[in-house]
Amino acid sequence: MNMSSRSSWCGLRPASFNMETELTVRGRSFGGIFGSSAKPRSLRLQPSDEDIEDLVPSNIPGKPSGTVLPYVGVACLGAMLFGYHLGVVNGALEYLAKDLGITQNTVLQGWIVSALLAGATVGSFTGGALADKFGRTRTFQLDAIPLALGGFLCATAQSVQTMIIGRLLAGIGIGVASAIVPLYISEISPTEIRGALGSVNQLFICIGILAALLAGLPLVGNPIWWRTMFGITVVPSILLALGMTISPESPRWLFQQGKISEAEKAVKTLYGKERVALVMHDLTAASQGSSEPEAGWFDLFSSRYWKVVSVGASLFLFQQFAGINAVVYYSTSVFRSAGIASDVAASALVGASNVFGTVVASSLMDRQGRRSLLITSFSGMAASMLLLSVSFTWKVLAPYSGTLAVLGTVLYVLSFSLGAGPVPALLLPEIFASRIRAKAISLSLGTHWISNFVIGLYFLSVVNKFGISTVYLGFSIVCLLAVLYIAGNVVETKGRSLEEIERALSPAT
Repeated sequence: MNMSSRSSWCGLRPASFNMETELTVRGRSFGGIFGSSAKPRSLRLQPSDEDIEDLVPSNIPGKPSGTVLPYVGVACLGAMLFGYHLGVVNGALEYLAKDLGITQNTVLQGWIVSALLAGATVGSFTGGALADKFGRTRTFQLDAIPLALGGFLCATAQSVQTMIIGRLLAGIGIGVASAIVPLYISEISPTEIRGALGSVNQLFICIGILAALLAGLPLVGNPIWWRTMFGITVVPSILLALGMTISPESPRWLFQQGKISEAEKAVKTLYGKERVALVMHDLTAASQGSSEPEAGWFDLFSSRYWKVVSVGASLFLFQQFAGINAVVYYSTSVFRSAGIASDVAASALVGASNVFGTVVASSLMDRQGRRSLLITSFSGMAASMLLLSVSFTWKVLAPYSGTLAVLGTVLYVLSFSLGAGPVPALLLPEIFASRIRAKAISLSLGTHWISNFVIGLYFLSVVNKFGISTVYLGFSIVCLLAVLYIAGNVVETKGRSLEEIERALSPAT
């Protein structure tokens, strides 16, 4: 989901797995997510009193007869709506403020912007519980209701109150989507391309933001076009609901609910009939002796799970406090200082950089791995923030300040889209055990939206007090702290099935 803020947004590698086989995990210990100095050792992965998990086989020769891509595409309609609702108000705010008579009331304008974030916070916390109770596909269908209704109310609003309610409903919708899109994709994707498919989520968020930008182009000649900008979100919302009626449910969730025949049908659709027997055998073997109920919210804070849950929350905190909001917010003025007067051109350059970096990240995710991309990304962001900081303060660089500021902005967005943007939403479903996965993702994304809201609320005040150069320097330091944290606390998950990751990271019970 990514996912980040107001605007933030394969090589194939088979991984065979055998429940009864002793194996060495690529010559290194995989005993915990919190950095270990232990010598490489073998892991015997036996069925234990843990969670039912989906194992997508990657060791069967021949071309599978199933297909995953169309269903990933349907789910990504939710990601595209996520990005579009985040970006649509940027171009429309000036015109809707005139239409609703609040041009001079910045407080009400702020409420229109912030209502989306407030709704997203609520939605992100409820998405996991809904996915556990009703299943992944049914939750998508339920989520289409606030997405469509919110867009419709915004498009037809004749008062500020209706507009705020519409934004609040749309926010609830994108909050739920931010939780269930990466969850669903991770649970239906084959191990060897799970990283690439997972990063498509972030790519569609970027596409949604760019679509919102392009949708605003007719505003200059048609001031009431802002209503159409909000209204068109109803169409993909309906398509999402309809698409999920023909999309298979997560086999893991179905098996966990005791719906064996439906799980077999879903496996056949996704991976082909030749893989049904093996997948169902592995699910059955993994479930033997497992009698644990669904985890409650308080289980996330238990000693058993808190360490891994804290990694998910921390990644999103670093993502938000690394400065993506600041760079996007000030990009227009930065480009103007370099002689690029067009706001659309400035936004398009930032958006294009984001999309390009995300496409590159998608191709590298299953080759370079999640952890290395995160470290590279935050390192690049730190260097870019430092460049932005000095470009505003060093007098010797004054003749080149505009050019350096533009360069720093583009490099920052590129670095962000290579790892800090797409990886957290992909990594979370991989590292969380199945019985806590949906709720743990909701908690992490709730952290994302709350920190996003707080930054939006206090950012300008901090800039006015300390100056943008000092704030950029602080963001650079945060990025360096993120590099150190990731190096010491996050392990690589590429090429490993969700089953293998879960059993390696879960403490013995």
